Amino acid sequence: MSEKTLFLAWQNKADNANTREWFPVGRLDVLRPQSLYRFRYLRGAERAHKETGFEPLVDFPDFHKRYEAADLFPLFQNRVLAPGRPDFQEYLRMLDLPDQADPIEILSVAGGYRATDSFEVFPKIERQEDGTFRCRFFLHGSRHVSEDGQRRLGSLKSGQRLFVAIELTNPAARFAVQIQTEDYHVIGWAPRYLVGDLMKAIAKAPGEYRAEVVRVNPVPAPSKQRLLVEFCGHWPDYEPMKADDFQPLAA
Repeated sequence: MSEKTLFLAWQNKADNANTREWFPVGRLDVLRPQSLYRFRYLRGAERAHKETGFEPLVDFPDFHKRYEAADLFPLFQNRVLAPGRPDFQEYLRMLDLPDQADPIEILSVAGGYRATDSFEVFPKIERQEDGTFRCRFFLHGSRHVSEDGQRRLGSLKSGQRLFVAIELTNPAARFAVQIQTEDYHVIGWAPRYLVGDLMKAIAKAPGEYRAEVVRVNPVPAPSKQRLLVEFCGHWPDYEPMKADDFQPLAA
């Protein structure tokens, strides 16, 4: 049985929010080849409910229920560009994906970003038997860096090395993983819902991680899909995405 796991993250964008924190709120398990999709809420949703008033989604109205279907749930399917669109192949190139990529592969890279809500999708990072891992994500926060940083971002090329730094005084999230060019221009940040696990990799094996540019998508690509980054590292004795927020509420 082959299984793929995606997580659903939600950002608190309320006007009175102090940090616009991201919460992992849902887990989608894809079981193949029997084509079974399972959605469960996470303890992160319960914490978001207690701290910010986050409510269950219309498609999944019960925090403690397990939802299963033979087809991908509309909440996720609607976050993937339809294959019939004339710009679909260009969309796949922006994501550095092959022509035959399926919706789960697309969501794993694209993140399912929509301007109309506060959700993003990201894949479970898989730790290999030797402790290594590899993940890809689109750079966050590039709109908030300096003009020099934005110009430097636009000049990057595929394969270029990037530097990574742990930021301990980020005004929006306190802890952050900062992405820099080799000449130390800050160009953005790793997604906040990955920060805890990436910080573990940096701290546990500081000489065994690297980041590089996968693809730069020029304007008019959305700012959230401008720079695709690959981060590789090593967790000698750590299992990712096992923190309390990632634990399912339903069995």
